[in-house]
Amino acid sequence: MRLIRLLFLALLAILLVAVALANRGVVTLSAFPANFGQYLGGSWSVDLPLFLVIFVTFALGMLAGLVWEYLREAHIRREARQRSAEVARLESEVGHLRQNHAAPRDEVVAILDRPRTARPAGPVASAEPARGTTLPAQR
Repeated sequence: MRLIRLLFLALLAILLVAVALANRGVVTLSAFPANFGQYLGGSWSVDLPLFLVIFVTFALGMLAGLVWEYLREAHIRREARQRSAEVARLESEVGHLRQNHAAPRDEVVAILDRPRTARPAGPVASAEPARGTTLPAQR
């Protein structure tokens, strides 16, 4: 990816240099229509190479597009900020509820919620009688 980016930048630089060399002629850039600048006083025109006018115009167009999109998407950023704050508030509320309700205060509910211990799958035979039972004495 880095190589592709460097190749793109090199081609762009070659293209810009070619445009600059092809458009070296000097042009007069005026701020106002003809003869209107004389009413304001001073010289409202400047002589610049054509490639400089092209590059500055392109840069100003990119800047205007950037500002336009930033302003156009402001409502999206505002809504994302509001939703992010709402998510943070709800996560805090869930954490608070987990802390308060993690251990039930009712003993019956606590007994019912307690995990059951593993019991043997089938009957267990042993030589000893089960505890708490009475068997006839052996003869």
